[in-house]
Amino acid sequence: QVQLVESGGGLVQPGGSLRLSCAASGSIFAIYTMGWYRQPPGKQRELVATITEDGRTEYADSVKGRFTIARDSDKNTAYLQMNSLKPEDTAVYYCNADLLGASGFFQDYWGQGIQVTVSS
Repeated sequence: QVQLVESGGGLVQPGGSLRLSCAASGSIFAIYTMGWYRQPPGKQRELVATITEDGRTEYADSVKGRFTIARDSDKNTAYLQMNSLKPEDTAVYYCNADLLGASGFFQDYWGQGIQVTVSS
């Protein structure tokens, strides 16, 4: 069974920083893309950032220049460094991984989500 566990969320003031982590565990043979999505209150889930196994990254326009995604393939872990946070970054953040598990084919997996609140 594969699990994605997020950590590092919480309450931060505008202009502050947070670092999210996502650790994948279980029967994992390979991970292609890892990513972060978020769901603001009352809105749909949206892409924040993704990173492929060879390090190619993609960011939502709203976070470019403020957020940085990284991964440690040896630890099956992805990170999201969030700087210059704004109130509109408030959301539940979800980790996603496209990985090869015991099923024998690549599947999407999701974490349980972690709250990030930006407020003074």
